[in-house]
Amino acid sequence: MFNITPMVRNLLIINVVVFILQDRLFPTGQFALYHFSSEFFQPVQLFTHMFLHGGWAHVFSNMFSLFIFGPLLERFWGPQRFLAFYLITGFGASLLYTGVRAYELNQVKEDAAAYIESPSPMAFYNYLEDHFEGRYERQFVVEYRRNPDNPTYVEESKRAVKEIYNRLIDVPMLGASGAVFGILMAFGLLFPNLELMLLFFPVPIKAKYFVLMYGAFELYSGFNRMPGDNVAHFAHLGGMLFAYILVKMWHRSDYQDNY
Repeated sequence: MFNITPMVRNLLIINVVVFILQDRLFPTGQFALYHFSSEFFQPVQLFTHMFLHGGWAHVFSNMFSLFIFGPLLERFWGPQRFLAFYLITGFGASLLYTGVRAYELNQVKEDAAAYIESPSPMAFYNYLEDHFEGRYERQFVVEYRRNPDNPTYVEESKRAVKEIYNRLIDVPMLGASGAVFGILMAFGLLFPNLELMLLFFPVPIKAKYFVLMYGAFELYSGFNRMPGDNVAHFAHLGGMLFAYILVKMWHRSDYQDNY
């Protein structure tokens, strides 16, 4: 508790203060990361999103991980390199997330165009199941199935499909999770045999296995998203990927400088 390093302390303070004040001074709608086709997108969001959080549980989990794993890395690298690592991995997380999100939204757009071209009650139901995780009026779906040729129902279904696509474009991503997962990856690479005692799994586990399991879980969750899962798994994976690249690059550079 009393051995917290300066840069980790500063990041903790910044994240918590911004979270407390974000609704007044740092509006989420302006600084969270939107898809680049959204009217709300601004390039600065690729950095600012990592200092915003969606709730106390969100900010606590990220800051707790930063508090636990960050100080040892800062002592190993020094504060300036640690800060650079934190920002670069957070930025890298946003890049991978944005790329994957673009692919996902393109699929939604193609499915919407296909439906508008050939509407039917079953196609409408399948579109809702695949792309709409919120609540919709089931009674409308039932009535549409009973009256598949009713022009009012057909036009209403087309309008709903377009609205769902437009709504998905404007769903933002926020949080320091990408940078935090980068810290986890670096910790596992630099201190692979250090044993950790986890709260939810009270058995010692080496850092390298912990990171491997976490990465595998995020990869699985990213490709097999459950209904209602609003976690940006590919942002986590982006942070881990950029962390791996950075650690390897710095290790090679330091080795060449010393020899």
